[in-house]
Amino acid sequence: MTGTDALHATLKKLRLSGILETLDLRSRRAGDENLSHSEFLFRLLCDEAERRDGRQLEQRLRRANFESHRTLEDFDWRFNPKLPKEKLLELGTCSFVAKKEVVLLCGPSGTGKSHLAQALGHRACRSGHSVLYTSAHSCFWSRKRGGENRAYRRFEEPITRGRKIVSTISSITAVGTGLSVMKNSCCSSA
Repeated sequence: MTGTDALHATLKKLRLSGILETLDLRSRRAGDENLSHSEFLFRLLCDEAERRDGRQLEQRLRRANFESHRTLEDFDWRFNPKLPKEKLLELGTCSFVAKKEVVLLCGPSGTGKSHLAQALGHRACRSGHSVLYTSAHSCFWSRKRGGENRAYRRFEEPITRGRKIVSTISSITAVGTGLSVMKNSCCSSA
């Protein structure tokens, strides 16, 4: 076994596949740029950290169960100019999660509630939070069924592990044609 083979085997054993993917490139660059050993190692470890962060984000987004890829950057603010844009962009900072506040998006059908709820959930995932996206109907139905129902446990278990639930309610009667955003303090972890 050559030194390179032993290095590859050791990196696999240590589960450092991000380093494996960029080792040859980084080795060439280190020679070309006369990098110190510590700078070379630092760059390799940064590659590994970046790969892991990317995989964790992909995993959080997959587990969030979003209907589609929606972000605040993709939202067409001209669609409904009555939306409280500043308030919604402030929610995009996800500071409400740390404060354990509940955000409720209310409004008639077609005002962008689902898009915004998924966009806020996407931002929370990018900020390192776990999210579970579901319709309020599904959540309420599962709560009502309760007990040993597997569908209920799908919502209950994430709450006990600290996952946030982003729900949309499309059948609320709202005054006016805009979208209402309400924030309240919440003492639970949901």
